[in-house]
Amino acid sequence: MARKITGGCFLSLDGVMQAPGGPTEDTQGGFDEGGWMFKMWDPGIEETLGALFSGDYDLLLGRRTYDIFAAYWPYAEEPENRPMRDAFDAANKYVLTRGDQPLEWQNSHRLAGIEDVARIKHSEGSDIIIQGSSTIYPDLLAAGVIDELVLMTFPVVLGQGKRLFGGGTPVDKFEMIDHRVTDQGTVIATYRPGGKLPPYPAEGPIGAKSEREAERQRKMAAGTW
Repeated sequence: MARKITGGCFLSLDGVMQAPGGPTEDTQGGFDEGGWMFKMWDPGIEETLGALFSGDYDLLLGRRTYDIFAAYWPYAEEPENRPMRDAFDAANKYVLTRGDQPLEWQNSHRLAGIEDVARIKHSEGSDIIIQGSSTIYPDLLAAGVIDELVLMTFPVVLGQGKRLFGGGTPVDKFEMIDHRVTDQGTVIATYRPGGKLPPYPAEGPIGAKSEREAERQRKMAAGTW
C-alpha cells in the first residue's frame, strides 16, 4: 500500500508561502515580510495542525526548507517546542535536492529526483508531510505523487514572494474534500487531485463572430492587443 503524501501549506490570499515563520527565515528576492503568519497568528488553525502532525510521519522537504529546519529544530530547547522538535528529530527527512551538501540532521536522506520520491511513496513506512518547499510542488504535482493538499489561507495580501503554484505547475483539477473558516477568517481547505481539465465543451459560448472580434483576435496573435 502506498504511503500518503500530504502538502501542508500556509498561504496568503495571493498565494505566497515564503517565510511564514520568522523575519530572517527566507529573504530571497528581497522578501521583507518574513514571519507574516505569526504577525496575525490564528489559533483556529491549531486543530488542523494537530491532526496533520498526529501519530508517526516522515517529512519531504526541498533543500532550502531542510536548511531552515535543520538550523532551528534540533536546537529548540523551549518547553513548548520540544514535542515538535522530538517528532521532527525522529522522523525520516527526505530531502529533494540536486546538490551533494552533507545532510547532518539525524534520519536525513537525499533524494535526487522525482523518481526517488515515487520509490519512497511505494515503500514501507509512515505517511509523508511536505512542509514549505515551494519549488518542489510543480514537479510533484506533474508526477502525480501528491495525495492531498491542506491549504491554510490567511486573510492577508503580501504582494511578492515564493508561491505554491509556481512556473511549471501542470493544468489539473482538484476536488475539495473538506473546508472550514476560522473565527479570524483563515480558510482551511483540503483538496485531492481530480484529474485533467476537460476540453472546452462543444456547446460552450464561443464569442461574437463580428469583424471587430476577428480584428481583436488578430491583435492578440500579433501581440499588439
